[in-house]
Amino acid sequence: MNNVKATTLGIQHLLAMYAGAILVPLIIGGALGFDATQMTYLVAIDIMMCGIATLLQVMRGKAFGIGLPVVLGCTFTAVTPIIAIGSEKGIGAIYGAIIVSGLIVVLISGFFGKLVRFFPPIVTGSVVTIIGISLIPVAVNNMGGGQGAEDFGSAINVSLAMITLALILVIYRFTTGFTRAISILLGLVIGTVIAVFFGKVDFSPVSEASWLHMVQPFYFGTPTFDFGAILTMTLVAMVSLVESTGVYHALSDITKKPIESKDLSRGYRSEGLASIIGGIFNAFPYTTFSQNVGLVKMSGVKERKVIFITGGLLVALGFLPKVAALTTIIPTAVLGGAMLAMFGMVVTQGITMLAPEIMRSSENAMIAAIAVGLGAGVVFVPNIFAVLPEWISVLTSNGIVCGSVTAIVLNILFNIIGSKKVDALHTQPIEAK
Repeated sequence: MNNVKATTLGIQHLLAMYAGAILVPLIIGGALGFDATQMTYLVAIDIMMCGIATLLQVMRGKAFGIGLPVVLGCTFTAVTPIIAIGSEKGIGAIYGAIIVSGLIVVLISGFFGKLVRFFPPIVTGSVVTIIGISLIPVAVNNMGGGQGAEDFGSAINVSLAMITLALILVIYRFTTGFTRAISILLGLVIGTVIAVFFGKVDFSPVSEASWLHMVQPFYFGTPTFDFGAILTMTLVAMVSLVESTGVYHALSDITKKPIESKDLSRGYRSEGLASIIGGIFNAFPYTTFSQNVGLVKMSGVKERKVIFITGGLLVALGFLPKVAALTTIIPTAVLGGAMLAMFGMVVTQGITMLAPEIMRSSENAMIAAIAVGLGAGVVFVPNIFAVLPEWISVLTSNGIVCGSVTAIVLNILFNIIGSKKVDALHTQPIEAK
């Protein structure tokens, strides 16, 4: 493959993941009250770290890299936990938790395959569903212009949000292939252009941003280490590893390159290392992006060279604040319209994971019912367990942790311990009475 074609395909992969990559820092920075300069840096460092994480994974070394054409970015699974940690514990606690959870992933990467049995689809599906549900209010608030905005719920804000959502739906419905894959990105761009005519776009962050900057560690402050925050981000990391395992196997099948346990270990280790580096440079934890797997399958191009170029382009963009600043001018209402589509897809992803498991057994239906119900309940009524002892608040004050732990415990009760009992009963001869 010549360099021109490889670069074109690399740009295609970059565009396919770009909307998902920039939305995460925009949502988190907006929720935590970052100013324009901080938002520009957060977007820039996130784009760069997506590239570094991708390069770490595409290579095939002795200790790191699964060596498959995979693109990495920050998972939406981490959005709600990061916002909650930042709001309650401070910015330092976010990055302390990301660094430690990344270190834990590196340490357990060699035997994580043995832990996967505790994270079957009934558990991960419940967690993803809870996360999706908890993100919907964020999207709806942004559709109104952002919680606390003077013009919250104004006709202009709601109209811009609905126009953006309608654009995404029309593009998704009436196009195919790559255009359909970037429908969110196109909706954001067109929605922002329309918002210009309503005076809702402020270009000052772009004009004030420099053309080039150097990244620096601990830009937002030194990390602090809170046990509850670390537990939360470690659970998020476990779920991400399970999802990544599915992506690894999907790419293995597409590329016809079998993977073994040592390959998986290198892949997990790379994700952990990427999270450690992300925490040091005040970015995020990183995991595989499934939309790029679909692009590999759709295009039929399986060479790692293409993904190396994508990773290199992402790293280069991270040094260009002007490019990052362009994303920060997207009006909150326009973002809200796109968020509703993307977060709704998170919910449907969780439901898709749960549906076959629920159909498989009534026990699984009960696990999902209690885990999702309890997790979502804590999200919407966060003080419901305030009367419990402080030592247990680590598990009950966060909906995602509460729902995750509930799903894990119930799965052990019904499908691991319980399954052995069932098997034992089936092996006993039936006596005639």
